[in-house]
Amino acid sequence: MAKKQDTYHCTECGWTTVRWVGRCAECQAWGTVVERGAPKLRQVSSSVPADSAVPISQVSTDTAARRLTTIAELDRVLGAGLVPGAVVLLAGEPGVGKSTLLLDVAAKWARSGQTTLYISGEESASQVRLRAERTSAVDDRLYLASETDLGTVLGHIEQVRPSLLVLDSVQTIATAEADGAPGGPAQVREVTGALARVAKRQAMAVIIVGHVTKDGSIAGPRTLEHLVDVVLTFDGDRHSGFRMVRATKNRFGPADEVGCFEMSESGIVEVPDPSGLFTTEHAEPTPGTCVTVTLEGRRPLLAEIQALVAPSPTQSSPRRTTHGLDGSRIAMVLAVLERRAGLQLSPHDVYASTVGGARVTDPSVDLAAAVAIASAALDRHHPKRVLALGEVGLAGDLRRVPGVERRLSEAARLGFELALVPTGSRDVTVKVPRLGGLRVVEVPTLADALGTLDLRREAR
Repeated sequence: MAKKQDTYHCTECGWTTVRWVGRCAECQAWGTVVERGAPKLRQVSSSVPADSAVPISQVSTDTAARRLTTIAELDRVLGAGLVPGAVVLLAGEPGVGKSTLLLDVAAKWARSGQTTLYISGEESASQVRLRAERTSAVDDRLYLASETDLGTVLGHIEQVRPSLLVLDSVQTIATAEADGAPGGPAQVREVTGALARVAKRQAMAVIIVGHVTKDGSIAGPRTLEHLVDVVLTFDGDRHSGFRMVRATKNRFGPADEVGCFEMSESGIVEVPDPSGLFTTEHAEPTPGTCVTVTLEGRRPLLAEIQALVAPSPTQSSPRRTTHGLDGSRIAMVLAVLERRAGLQLSPHDVYASTVGGARVTDPSVDLAAAVAIASAALDRHHPKRVLALGEVGLAGDLRRVPGVERRLSEAARLGFELALVPTGSRDVTVKVPRLGGLRVVEVPTLADALGTLDLRREAR
């Protein structure tokens, strides 16, 4: 009798093949095809449920009452606190401060009288204790363990019975019930699923730390994001202390909120008003600068754009350098400035950058970038307290941007005097209750905006 041939299957999507391949032909994932016997179809029998289904109007919501972490910026992103039984995934690049932030969350949760369990799979308990002393995160209700086995982690949960579990990180925990090495798709899926089941059963909030890949996406199977209730990303520039927590999925609150933090020697510090971090106070009006207001989630943030235009030593291939801005959009703005506004930028090197390490991808920054570049090219400054909002089209037209009322309210609060906005925004600006001394000017095209600020070539 011929030996039954083993098959290989994908741990990500279940696709099978008779030979090993490095890439799944179904889901296109690399390294997920492993050897295993051909699966057998099993008859699933029904069973009597432990609890009967009840009308939704009779389901109690007492056990789902939110609990504040007492970190206002994080509570803002979560939607007014943690929901018991919720599983939160916090992902970010190495060294961005995920462990420091969550250790602070665990300590403040413990100080509120709630039992907290912190599981570290990357550091020893002594190393975590040293960081806790440095950041003043030591409390008797905060329990600490260093484990990499899922069964042992579940045993700690049964002993401590915490109301909050912090797991750092999911890629370091393994179980014998799943194939593959720790951090593999099957392992990550099994560990997350087990913790989610325990969290729902015990009404325990769980925060899981996740790694990211080179392109910034969350490492592991895509199903990981479906298993959890909330997905947060923690990012920031390595050369800047500013950090942002963004919600990309939230079953219990808004999925477009942003929390602002700053790294310091004593740990993570909240930044409730980050507008001043991305601007520079100039004693005198300076050519080559312009301020705009971007939206990070629902939060308006000021961002200053600086530009420098200098003669190029190699006019055949001038340099175009950007920092914190989308290089392709700046290239488009340069083409529109030359073609529609008459500025000769081809023989010049152009440098454009944001202040404070901000990363701005909002299309509303187009007009501010154009004003800064035109001001640098003509070496002429515009009024000091002016900002520009608008997306630049290829025809030189200006398009409206969302959230104008929030942007203008923030600009008025900070004392700006003049705001350039695209034509058609007047019906929005009337909704802003208090503009103070801010004068709003609508302009239909980029050339008209530059003319309003006396930055057109023919004015020279």
